[in-house]
Amino acid sequence: MARPREFDREEALERATGVFWAKGYASTSTDDLLTAMGIGRQSLYNAFQDKRALYLEALERYQRTTTAGHLQRLNGPVSPIAGVEALLSGLISDNDDIRVLGCMGVGAICEFGSTDPDIVALRTKVSPALYSQLAERLKEGQAAGEVDRSLDCATAASFIQMTMQSIQLAARGGIDATSLRAQARFVVERLKSR
Repeated sequence: MARPREFDREEALERATGVFWAKGYASTSTDDLLTAMGIGRQSLYNAFQDKRALYLEALERYQRTTTAGHLQRLNGPVSPIAGVEALLSGLISDNDDIRVLGCMGVGAICEFGSTDPDIVALRTKVSPALYSQLAERLKEGQAAGEVDRSLDCATAASFIQMTMQSIQLAARGGIDATSLRAQARFVVERLKSR
């Protein structure tokens, strides 16, 4: 008879996510994970199979959670332009320790590029949802007279997603919150009707 698990799997996954987010996949050792998760090696293998399966589950969980937050900020305000501003400014933490982590998803892109089909598949699950909602909000903004009508909403939505990645990379590189917020405001101002 197998012994029941003596740890909270979700809590262990959350702790592992923190380690992968801070260090990336390659720089995270199994010992790093065991220490952070507070479990033994066999428990890790029994609950998560191996380091790679744990990483993929942690990344999927991270992306699902952060995408939900992005969509909530984007769709929360009645004003579409305020939604875009909330989306971008919501990426920027005042806490230096959190801000310099950047984004785990962007970190995965930097580490793996497009060479790992599992990582690409995870990205493909979340990116289109945000892109389509951004394009829709921009169209709403054009109809309301808030967003420049000469902009192609599809291109602008892609640009905003690239801006999100740039903000996260700059944050990871140590750029301060004030500078990042200035860049976010710059983008939002360029979207507005003149």
